[in-house]
Amino acid sequence: MDLNQLAEHVTDSSEFVLPFVQIHLPKVFDFQLTRYMVLELIVAAAMLAIFIPYARRVAKGDPPRGRFWNMLDALLLFLRDGVARPAIGRKDADRFLPFVWTMFFFVLFCNLIGILPWTGSPTGSLMTTASLAGVAFCTVLGAGVAKFGPVGYWKSLVPRMDVGGVLGILLTPMIFGIEVAGLLIRHLVLAVRLLANIFAGHLVLAVIVGFIGWTAQAAFVLWAGVTVPSLLGASALTLLELFVALLQAYIFAFLSALFIGMAVHPH
Repeated sequence: MDLNQLAEHVTDSSEFVLPFVQIHLPKVFDFQLTRYMVLELIVAAAMLAIFIPYARRVAKGDPPRGRFWNMLDALLLFLRDGVARPAIGRKDADRFLPFVWTMFFFVLFCNLIGILPWTGSPTGSLMTTASLAGVAFCTVLGAGVAKFGPVGYWKSLVPRMDVGGVLGILLTPMIFGIEVAGLLIRHLVLAVRLLANIFAGHLVLAVIVGFIGWTAQAAFVLWAGVTVPSLLGASALTLLELFVALLQAYIFAFLSALFIGMAVHPH
């Protein structure tokens, strides 16, 4: 097993490689479907299958019953009371709750699906994380523009300064440029942070398991001595990946809510 084979576990492709079979994905109107696209559609379908019945139950006023629905209800309330309202403010938070909830669970499900064998994690691709960060960026801009207007929002990026004359003329465009650059950099880091954590975890897991393949042609004693620690290490790392999947979904949702709060409550 070489580095190219290891990279296949953490990169997108146009096929699913299953035991004894390869499933080649078709083109749709000359647009090539990829493995991560299919997995994202599966995640979206899973979210619809979970949250539509949950929303209907809430609309009827029925309390959650069962461990799964109680856990889901607790997560949603935590995101509302521990993430959205503190970061955005109680007055504006409820308008953005659906966005925060959607971001959290979409990232979480994309992280978790990558732990399953022969799948892959869509959030291990820059295209996915950049798209999510782009959606967050547009939401932040929309929130600011909706509250202050197209011109007022950009003016709100510059804090009020008790500086006049030539110094004020010089400082205002400089601070505006810094604030705009910071706005872009924050969302770029949002994409890279998620990508780096998920990609690195899966790559390390692939390398640990790859040790077994590298020693397959060696003596049995060496192969057995490498296989047992590799399997134990991979099992432990998989448990850590479960924690990282939840943590990174929380961080992404929290930072998205924080950036929205910064837009609607500048300086």
